[in-house]
Amino acid sequence: MYRFEPNLRIPGPTHLPPSVREAGGRQMINHRGPEFAALLARIDRRMRVFFGTQQEVLLITAAGTGGLEAAIVNALSPADRVLAVPTGAFGDRFAKIASVYGAEVTRLETEWGRAADPAALRAHLTADADYRAVLLTHNETSTGVTNPIAALAAMVRELAPEALILVDGVSALGAVPFEMDAWGLDVVVTGSQKAWMAAPGMSMIALSERAWLAADEARMPRFYFDLRDARKTAANGQTPWTPAVAVMYQVDAGLELMEAETPARVFTRHAACAAATRAGLEALGFRLLADPAFASNTVTAAWIPEDLDWKAFNGEVKARQVVLAGGQGKLKGKIFRVGHLGAVNLDDILGAIGVLEEVARVFGRPAEPGAAVAAAQRAVLAAVEARPAAAEGVPA
Repeated sequence: MYRFEPNLRIPGPTHLPPSVREAGGRQMINHRGPEFAALLARIDRRMRVFFGTQQEVLLITAAGTGGLEAAIVNALSPADRVLAVPTGAFGDRFAKIASVYGAEVTRLETEWGRAADPAALRAHLTADADYRAVLLTHNETSTGVTNPIAALAAMVRELAPEALILVDGVSALGAVPFEMDAWGLDVVVTGSQKAWMAAPGMSMIALSERAWLAADEARMPRFYFDLRDARKTAANGQTPWTPAVAVMYQVDAGLELMEAETPARVFTRHAACAAATRAGLEALGFRLLADPAFASNTVTAAWIPEDLDWKAFNGEVKARQVVLAGGQGKLKGKIFRVGHLGAVNLDDILGAIGVLEEVARVFGRPAEPGAAVAAAQRAVLAAVEARPAAAEGVPA
């Protein structure tokens, strides 16, 4: 089926719902006035539910990487020992930011496509627990893997209780259950262009009380990203610097939709769309990259078959208005990725699988008409049955 707008199946920026898109076109307001203060407070209140925290959620005008940089410079000092647990390109980026600012970074490597192993973390910390911070990635966008943050954080709390736990939550927060306070996390970052269904340009960040104490002691250089200033001004309904007001309008509108849908149904919808994506791709003969036990509910990565001219294949997919993402880092040219987060529903996923099936047949690949779509539909039914309390939250 052809669409007037592309079926944007990349893991961010994500599709904007009509109300969100319209919100971004509203007239500007005084960012030092009461209307802006109400907007800021509303976003904070709604964000806390998805962060799973009682702490304030601050807004920074920056992409997700800016939020990660803010996390590093507000928690650490040069020469601090930091343990990074990268599982892909974005975990590597988090570690690199810490290194650039002078931290002494040790890397506990994991094979790309697999999740960080709590047992491996236990073994490492048993031998060496003298770290100021541990860097974790909740959802590794480059591989389609969601790491077991609760279990990993428990290991850090047990074996390195003084270490701060900094989490890149950019590509999963808002789409899957998350409990910052209950899991004992210290700094959590996300970005507007992912599950929040808004344009790029805003990072949202929350700090634990002990992270705020660390921020007073941290000596890495910071000015624009000084979260102490952000906290002080937020208390007065403002931001320290001129904010991306239009993006904030969109984040607010997206949160209104998510609040009406309810978090449980948001999570169920993402789980169902992810299950459909994985099943459809496998029915088409694509081998998935991620360990099935930790497959992401926001993005799926699949290997490009060696006998497939991917450039030509993807060109035909694009011509049919489905936009996929390529691989990153050492997986560039080896995998493709399908995003299923934010304003995504089953029609979007089934439409994408249908196009992939059609193109597969054009290229002479074994693809029985309708089989991949049927496999995706069966997976949806199984996913819904596994979460019956929120089944009605899965749009057709």
